[in-house]
Amino acid sequence: MHERRILVSKERTIMVFHHHYRQPAIVAAASVRGYLENAGITVVDRTSSEPIELIIVLGGDGTILEAANIAHRQGVPVIGVNLGHVGFLAEAEEEELGELCERVVRGEYQVERRMCIDVEVRHPDGSVQSEWAANDIAVLSTDKGHPALLAFGVDGEAVSEYGADGLIVSTPTGSTAYNFSVGGPVVWPDVQALVLSPLAAHGLFTRSLVLGPSSVLEIQVLPQQVQDCEVWADGRRILPAPLGSSIRVTKSTTDMQLARLVSLPFSARLVKKFGLPVEGWRGR
Repeated sequence: MHERRILVSKERTIMVFHHHYRQPAIVAAASVRGYLENAGITVVDRTSSEPIELIIVLGGDGTILEAANIAHRQGVPVIGVNLGHVGFLAEAEEEELGELCERVVRGEYQVERRMCIDVEVRHPDGSVQSEWAANDIAVLSTDKGHPALLAFGVDGEAVSEYGADGLIVSTPTGSTAYNFSVGGPVVWPDVQALVLSPLAAHGLFTRSLVLGPSSVLEIQVLPQQVQDCEVWADGRRILPAPLGSSIRVTKSTTDMQLARLVSLPFSARLVKKFGLPVEGWRGR
């Protein structure tokens, strides 16, 4: 879903968020700050807690996901400039930075909403911790020498259990990330679904599963597990999952918002970012 956004407010505040130590990102951030300030826009960095309109992110997908955590709290969109590797979530490349700044100053961008997931970890003592993720959550063993012993069910019904390095639950947005690297399916971002993919599982039923948006996925850390597990949200935020914990994953009630300059079909983004061979398509 896209929302057209053209802003005419006289008082605007935008956050510029860059990769911590990559010099090209630091230099680009200074350039963006100068451009926006010359246009009369207040610019803040990642340490600010004041209300903002938008976050401009300079870095790779990891930096965009880091900034998305701030955007999630404020309910604002992010727009990324790829200074990393694949940059699947980014809207522009480094050479397009000037055009992006011009469009942001004019307030000409669309907002694309992406499904997120919520996760709750219920510990054996009854305490509960929660997180959210735009890309994925990964349930991983803290013991690198032994697999995690996990069972999972959907909508209150047991489905399977096995030993594995872990389980990945991704959104459609995250289906091109960790899920993709373990052989999971690519899911178009306008599809509402949860994707469950085992990581190096030992068992006969180890295929990825695509669940409906109303599904309630429950993952149990079995008591015979050697060491505790951890739940990683977007590869950055960690929740402990001791032996006997239950992990509940559902579609989030809030979305991630990505600012877009052009309405490009996902198939075109997929081909561009992965460099897919399309020379024979329709006689090219």
